[in-house]
This record gives sequence, structure tokens and C-alpha cells, in this order.
Amino acid sequence: MTPFRPSPTLQRRARFRPELSRLALLVALTCSAALPALAQEDRPAPRPVEAQSTPAEVPPSPAEAQPGPAEAQSGPAEAQIGAPTTLAPPPPQEQPANPQMQGLAGAYLAARMATVENDFRAAARYFMQAALQDPDDIFLQDSALVALASAGEVDQAVALAERLFDEDRPTDLSGLLRRAQLARAGDWDALVSLIDTTRNPDLPLDQDLMDGTIRAWALLGAGRASDAVAAFEAMTVSEDLAPIVNYHLALARALAGDYESADRLIAQSEAGGHLMGLMARVQILSQLDRRDEALALLDSLEGIEAEPQLLDLRQRLDQDQPVPFDVISGPEDGIAHLLLSFASALASSPDPEPLSLIHARLAAWIAPQNPEARLMAAQLLQDRQQFDLAEAEFEAVRRMGQMRPQAELSRIDALSQADRRDEAEKAALALTAAYPDLPQSWIALGDVMRQQEKYAEAVPSYDTALDLLAEAPPEVRWFPLYARGIALERAGQFDRAEADLLAALQIRPDHASLLNYLGYSWIDRNENLERALEMIQRAAELSPGDGYILDSLAWAYYRLGRYDEAVAPMEQAIATMASDPLVNDHLGDIYWMVGRQREAQIQWQRALSLEPGESGEVDPDRIRAKLDRGLTAVLEDEGDPVASQPGQAPQTEADATE
Repeated sequence: MTPFRPSPTLQRRARFRPELSRLALLVALTCSAALPALAQEDRPAPRPVEAQSTPAEVPPSPAEAQPGPAEAQSGPAEAQIGAPTTLAPPPPQEQPANPQMQGLAGAYLAARMATVENDFRAAARYFMQAALQDPDDIFLQDSALVALASAGEVDQAVALAERLFDEDRPTDLSGLLRRAQLARAGDWDALVSLIDTTRNPDLPLDQDLMDGTIRAWALLGAGRASDAVAAFEAMTVSEDLAPIVNYHLALARALAGDYESADRLIAQSEAGGHLMGLMARVQILSQLDRRDEALALLDSLEGIEAEPQLLDLRQRLDQDQPVPFDVISGPEDGIAHLLLSFASALASSPDPEPLSLIHARLAAWIAPQNPEARLMAAQLLQDRQQFDLAEAEFEAVRRMGQMRPQAELSRIDALSQADRRDEAEKAALALTAAYPDLPQSWIALGDVMRQQEKYAEAVPSYDTALDLLAEAPPEVRWFPLYARGIALERAGQFDRAEADLLAALQIRPDHASLLNYLGYSWIDRNENLERALEMIQRAAELSPGDGYILDSLAWAYYRLGRYDEAVAPMEQAIATMASDPLVNDHLGDIYWMVGRQREAQIQWQRALSLEPGESGEVDPDRIRAKLDRGLTAVLEDEGDPVASQPGQAPQTEADATE
């Protein structure tokens, strides 16, 4: 089977992004000259990201500017897909009370703070307010463009960009916004003219991936098909550009009905690396009556069950239904595809560019019915912990009837990591209702329940997932087995838990967290102590420095009465987990057993100071008893010279994540 995405089907955190290593380099080079002025100044560049919605006007031109903020707009923002919204300047109660904080300095500092906090909308409001105070400062104007576009207020960003052009003060970012504006309006002649007069003179047009491709699409839109093809073909001379440009030329050929040329070109492109490219190739093959090849291509893809658009294509082909070529409907869609590729490449860099979100926003603005652009924007917002803005994009996709399992799984995972567990649970329940035959949806629901310590409720979700995966390869089943084993152990069903954990271990015998979990479970129950120690020792070899595994190793030595050997790993564990009450309590017990009683009392006191009762893993009353009477007396009362607190959860840093 040819892998469809760079991650396995069950790797829920993976998101569908093209593997565009060559494009990433080209984009980095192209955008190095296209960064907004704020990235070229001595002032630190804003890092936009989200906030709460409130409408705002574009700052008036210098001739219209009045001292003080513009009046707030009344009424809710429009809710339609792609509809413009407006952002209001900060209301009076948000204004700094200190007069020195009002005006330019206060607005600028507030904008910078909002930027640091990844609050796009607040950053836009304050940068716009600062721009009113100093309309000649191009840095402030460009910073407002960054924040507005990142917040999704593209209409306002475009209006501000147009004003900068009218005042003969264009910037690189305003140029990109102006190009998007003309593409959305279908003013193709004006777009060609704009590129010809404002493009980078130091970069030949046939080597300029962004402007060269946009211009070729604009020529096609203007009815100059032969000029458009010539422009595309001139760019394919470059070995680096050819795979990318061939994809766009293939789309253009298919749009004109030349499917034979489109098929030849798309086979030489990078279309296989992303969803839209795969759909385009299948649709082109269908137009050529090569349905068997189209079906074979779809059947070779791994994880197709998680992509409803591909499933729909396969069903249509199976039933001999018409499959139109509708991946794009015009040049504006082609330009949106290009912007989306730039967004993906920029987001894939080690230090993701703020421009990645701007390109995704512009792609969605030009082609508001393109679910891929919406999903890309949602995922980039989600990566920056901007869940409210991301949710608006996810909701737009759902309103298109395009609930996408892979995107929903990513969303559920991000909500869980952000401790928005109720929202994650609702999203997981909705996904299982929409896709009841998709194992990943049930695994996600089980994970959400387990993370909320609803262990008994998590088990049926994992049961369903494993039933659906009954014929799947062992490697696909190992994670739900491991996760269900944890849920069962915490729910008090150790016999079933042990069977699951052993089955998972048979599939992945060298998985450190799994070895640690089962080994600690046995240690905690005083069962299979020697084998448990061997497993935890192996886990420590596989994951040296893991505080949870070191704690388990030390505790295994303790339970075996090898107190001197327990000291070193427990001290190493405390060095990495100084604020964990259980580890502090364990170290105290070990110190007591090796005669370091004063140090033991210090560790117990520290464990108490860390409010151990909140976790449920440590009994504060037992610690107080140890401080009052010593560990020996407490153990004698319990009738076990090396008893530990019953029912503690085996700790693992990964906590059953891949």
C-alpha cells in the first residue's frame, strides 16, 4: 500500500499537510523579501494569534485622522461564511486609566502585549489606534495589516492595504493583500498590471514562484490562454519549480478541457503529496474514462477511511456515477491553491512563520468554499492555542457539510491538551455519531474520558474501537490495547487490564512507557516483583532521564528491600520532578529505610506542602502519621514492612500516547 499521509492512521496528532520540503525552501527564499516592514525593523516582529471578537474600522487616511480612537461599531459581526466582520477600538473601560498610557505609547505597548499573548484581535485594535496617532509610521500600518489578516479581518486589511497604495506607500504585505483583492474580484487585467509594475525586479519572473504563478493564472482569467500556458511553461525550466508549477499548469489544462495534457503534467508534479492534488488526479483520470486507474490509485492509499471526500470519489467510481472535474472552478481557485501551499510550507518550518496563517487566511478569503483553506487556518490557529478563532473555521467547514475526521481528531487532541475537556468530549461524541465505523473516533472519545479520569466510561469506547479493528494488523491494535489497559487498571479491573497490557507488550516489547506501566502495576500489587524490576530496568535503558520511570525503578528496589539501590534513581527522579508530591513521598520513605531520617522528614514535609490530596495518589494523613511516629510504626500498623499506598496509578510521562 502506498502511504497517503506521512503518519499512520491511528496517529491522531498528525494533520494533513503536504510534504513540501522543496517548496518550503522556495517559500522561505520568496518570503524573505516579502515580510512586512515590522520584520525588517529593529523593533521585534509581532507574533499574532487570537482573541475575542469585537468590530474595528480601518484607520482613516492622514487627512481624515482625528485624535483619539474611532467610534465603535454597533451590532454583531456577520455570521455567513466569508462574510466580513469589523473590529472596534478598545472600549473606554479597556483604556489605561493612567493618562501617560493613552495615546501612541500606550496603544503601541498594548498592541505589543497583545501580540506576545497571541491575541490577534486586540493587537489589531491597538495597532490601529497607534496608527491613528502616527499615520506616517509605516511600521505601525504594516503591523496592523499583520494583525488584521491574522485575525481573519481580511476585508479591513485589504482596505488598509489599498489606502497605502493610494498614498504611494505600498509595502510587501500590502502588495500581497492587493493581489488577493484583485484575484477575488476577478479583475485579471489589473492583477497582471499590478504584478508587472510592483514585482521584485531582482528576481526574474520565471523564477518567482509566487508572482509568476499568480500572473499566469491572471492571464488565463483575462482570456489570454496561450500567454498563460507560455508563462507556466517558462517557469517549469527551473528544476526546483517544475514539480510545483506543473501541478498548476495541469489544473489550468484540465480547466480548459485538455485532460490528456493535464494527466501528463500532474503525473510530473507534487500532486500526490496533498489531498487536493490526489482528488485532481482522480478526477482527471475519470474524465479520460480511465476509471480503473483512478480506483487503483484510491485503493492504494492508506487511511482513506478517514477522508470522506476520497471515499465519496471511490463510491462514485464504483457505482459508475459521473465524476466531474471540480477541484477548481476558475483562476481564483488556482491562486488560492498556491497560497495554501505557501501556508503549509511556512507552517512546516522549524520556526513557523506568522505569514503561514496570513497565507491561509487569504486562501480562504479568495475561495471561501474551499474547505482545505479553512482547515489549514483552523489548524494554525489551534497550534497557537487560539481555539475560539479556530472553532469559527471548523464550524464553517461543518456548515459546508465537510466534517473531516482527521481535522476533528486534531481539534479534539488540541482541546484536551488545553484542558478544555468538556468541549473535547462534545467534539468526540459528535465525531463518533457522524462516523460510527471509524475506529479513531472511538479511540479519541476513550482518550478524552480517560484524561478526565472517567476510566469506567472510557472502556466501552476502546472496546468499540478494538472490535472495529478486529482484522487490523497488530501494530494498529497496540495503542487501543494499551489505552484500554490503563483505563481498566484505574477502574479496578486488573485481570482484564493485565491481559491488555501484556497483549500490547507482545506487539511492542520495547515501548518504555508500556514496560513501566505494567511493571509498576505489578510492583504496586506486590506481584511478579523480579519480572517487574527487569521490565522497569529495560524502560529506564530505553528512556534514560524519564522521571516517572526512575521513580518506578527506585520504588521497585524499595519493594524488593534493596533500599540502598533505590536512593540514586529516586534522587534522579526528584531532580526532574521536584514538584510531584508522590515522588517526594517516595524519596522520604527510601531515606527512612537507609537511616537518613531527618532528610526523610524534610521530603514528607515537602510532599505535604505540595497539596498531595488533590491528585488522589498520596494520602496526606498517612504522611502526617509518618512525620508524627515514623515510617516504621506506620508500616507496623499496616502489617506490611514495605507496603505502599494501595491503588496508586503507575506513572508514565507519555501516559499512553504514541
